[in-house]
Amino acid sequence: MPNRLAHENSPYLLQHQHNPVDWYPWGSEALERAKREDKPIFLSIGYAACHWCHVMEHESFIDPRTAALMNEHFINIKVDREERPDLDGIYMQAVVAMTGSGGWPMSVFLTPDGVPFYGGTYFPPARRYNMPAFTEVLAAIANTWENDRARALRSGEQLKTHLQQEMRPLPTAVALSPETAQQAAMGLAQSYDWKNGGWGQAPKFPQPMTIDFLLNRATRGDKFALEIATHALDAMAKGGMYDVVGGGFARYSVDDRWLVPHFEKMLYDNAQLARVYLHAYLITKNAFYRRIVEETLDFVIRELTHPDGGIYSSLDADSEGEEGKFYIWTLEEIRDVLREEADFFIAAYHVTEGGNFEGHTVLQRALSDEELAEQFALPVEKVTPRLQAAHARLLKRRAGRIRPGTDDKVLTAWNGLMLLAFAEAGRYLH
Repeated sequence: MPNRLAHENSPYLLQHQHNPVDWYPWGSEALERAKREDKPIFLSIGYAACHWCHVMEHESFIDPRTAALMNEHFINIKVDREERPDLDGIYMQAVVAMTGSGGWPMSVFLTPDGVPFYGGTYFPPARRYNMPAFTEVLAAIANTWENDRARALRSGEQLKTHLQQEMRPLPTAVALSPETAQQAAMGLAQSYDWKNGGWGQAPKFPQPMTIDFLLNRATRGDKFALEIATHALDAMAKGGMYDVVGGGFARYSVDDRWLVPHFEKMLYDNAQLARVYLHAYLITKNAFYRRIVEETLDFVIRELTHPDGGIYSSLDADSEGEEGKFYIWTLEEIRDVLREEADFFIAAYHVTEGGNFEGHTVLQRALSDEELAEQFALPVEKVTPRLQAAHARLLKRRAGRIRPGTDDKVLTAWNGLMLLAFAEAGRYLH
């Protein structure tokens, strides 16, 4: 029997409508019941394309024993972070303050007044990853609320005070200057990963605004900023995070080499990345960047656009219950689809029998155009058309697979980002 989420519009909330958990959407009904029954609130925040949100649902929220524990001791609320970014922002700050990191699914325990006193992200069904089992967390929180409530309330008030202090406006504004921009560029250069491209360790996220800042510096004559920006753009576009078959970028790389993506595709990522590759093309006139822009926009038109207008929010990471299944290939599939062109493509992307991801291959460019031209004795200008023809054949084959789920919310802010990318591309590329 469906729960209260069956009456919601959010695809993420609707994914949980058949859970045995007595979920509420965020609202007065849930909050008033928590106060009336004097129960703590379990708040779970996520989004439709989130892989680990699906994992926690399958491991815990559809389990009758776990659901019974949740229903007995808590008022349980589900929130789509894309519908309520305000709630997501507030409670994410709380989780980061408590644990030092954040992410989704976000799991937060609140007083009936909505004050957070304990939280985390994904909790497994049994102890692993140096994390307690979710049922252990539930039992511990229920016990604390029943037998040591003063400690929970004290923790909540301390956290509330900390967050209020963090949110206070700065007493004086800091004026930006050329020196400030120079210092920022120097800091980015010092922390840059010249081996793999980008910034930080695994998981590694694209940082389009950072790269756009460096490209802006390049327009003012900063050649080193341009070198960093193009190195990062090349690494991302030639890595597994970019979908060479269908265009568009995954949300992030699970490693620091841009090899294996976290396969969900988000509208806001692709909007910002399309713009930054466009800006790189306008500066460098590198046709590779133009191709990335056009393929990314084609992906959005083909797979994320509503027939009556508006652009959807995301594509899921999973299909048929497996992460990335829609996007990965075997050597046998490549040979079956490409036939006489298979050897050329296999060399370009180093496709092997064992693969690079759970016995399959995430396509990542291995040889440059020049190396392929030399190996196959053909003019270098023939390489890209041959690869594009192969991509088209693989895209046609992939269209027969079961697709990842689509979060069909049309969000004004994200649509604005994407429309800006389309407008700039239309202005400068045609």
